[in-house]
Amino acid sequence: MHRVLIAGCKQEISSFNPVTCTYDDFDVVFGDDIIPTNEGQLTSVRGAADIFRAHGGVEMITTYTAGAVSAGPLEHSSFERIAREFLDSIKPHAGKIEGVYFSMHGSMGTTQELDPEGYLLEESRKILGEEVPIVISMDLHGVLTEKMCRHINGISMFHTYPHVDLAETGERAARLLLQILDGAEPVIARVTVPALVRGDELITETGCYGEQIRAVKQLMSDDSILGGGFLIGNPFTDVPELCSQAVIVTDGDEEKAAQIATGLAEDFWANRAKMQSKLVPLPDAVTKAAGMKGPVIFTDAADATSSGATGDSNAIIAEMVKQNYPHTALAPLVDAPAAEAAFDAGVGGTFRAKLGGSLDPRFKPMKMDVTVEMLSNGRFPLESWDTPLNSGPTAVLKSGNFTIIVTSRAVSLFDRSLFLAHGRDPQRFHSTVVKSPHCQPQFFDDWAEINLNVDAPGATSANLKSLGHKVCKRPIYPLDEGVTFEPNAEIYRR
Repeated sequence: MHRVLIAGCKQEISSFNPVTCTYDDFDVVFGDDIIPTNEGQLTSVRGAADIFRAHGGVEMITTYTAGAVSAGPLEHSSFERIAREFLDSIKPHAGKIEGVYFSMHGSMGTTQELDPEGYLLEESRKILGEEVPIVISMDLHGVLTEKMCRHINGISMFHTYPHVDLAETGERAARLLLQILDGAEPVIARVTVPALVRGDELITETGCYGEQIRAVKQLMSDDSILGGGFLIGNPFTDVPELCSQAVIVTDGDEEKAAQIATGLAEDFWANRAKMQSKLVPLPDAVTKAAGMKGPVIFTDAADATSSGATGDSNAIIAEMVKQNYPHTALAPLVDAPAAEAAFDAGVGGTFRAKLGGSLDPRFKPMKMDVTVEMLSNGRFPLESWDTPLNSGPTAVLKSGNFTIIVTSRAVSLFDRSLFLAHGRDPQRFHSTVVKSPHCQPQFFDDWAEINLNVDAPGATSANLKSLGHKVCKRPIYPLDEGVTFEPNAEIYRR
């Protein structure tokens, strides 16, 4: 009977979001509550637990998980509390377990610590010792660091974007850990690429990035390939080791791991220009949409809460008002003061609202006379994965042809959950503002006349040069001119 410890710590941040987050933004689960909390959810922890349970020879020791919606940098004092709880939870099991699975993201960041995952892994090693195998799972937007590589035995990462394989990633991590416990000797090879990418070519079902993921998955039919993938990092997490990178895990074969990772990296580098967003200037997008039959989607990836933005951008609505937009429009907005005012007014009440710009000073509040059409506590399930969301006190506001759903808290907006939970079907509106870089096609693209990827301001803009990176290693494409790439495979073996 293998005794396997399970824990996790996950968040993705935008360094360009001026609003920090705290411990209170995290959902923290301790001990025996972890498996029940993940049951029925498409999470990596649930996927791993399914494999361990099916194996029949694994005793799962669950200790601690902490996860939060993407946001600005985490206050360091809050991270210190999370780290203390995380590490204290595993201390009683030192010397009593045979393996470890940690569910992570890879793009955390605090106001002081730029490699939180590396810190947690390093400290976990001190507690658990050098001989216990540690396998982690990561988002493909994670930043795998040298410190992280030094303290793990294996890694599993998402293979899909938009992400639909969270549970499968946990399953792969669990299988990898079991292979190690059965005698496999993992070798990790990674090749870092000085390139940041965004855009439609990253959609794994249709884009050139997906070709590389499919190549990795085909390779994994070889028993000597224990795992692998391609991490594209998170361009908004401005940390020293931000990059894209190929990662391959083999059973003892350093040469094969290095050769495959190098080939993947070279292919990726050749496509770097192709994997950039094609943005439409905001005024042009509104003008074009005004003359279309619809439905029209305005993708506001610059204010994507699922990528770490504040969610309080009113840029598209403001431009619509400026141009006297003639059609109905539906938009989300993080605006706690407006939600509070709506609750004071009550359903059917009217008031003069100041909408937007309550968090990020780059947006200026706009005054609109609104009617309160609906109020809610903001609790509803995510359409994509049925995960519970909490947007806090939430109100549906109507102003002429504009319907704006104002929330008190940021939630992920990569599907229609917020809209549908508040009785507003995007298909019944001429235009919808979607604050996510890419959604599964059935949510919007399959029925919309056009999806306009707007060049708007924000903390998660795909116009990467507009963000102002100060920390990541330079030169890096496309932030700098004349960037060159010489592949170098780093090998990690414990």
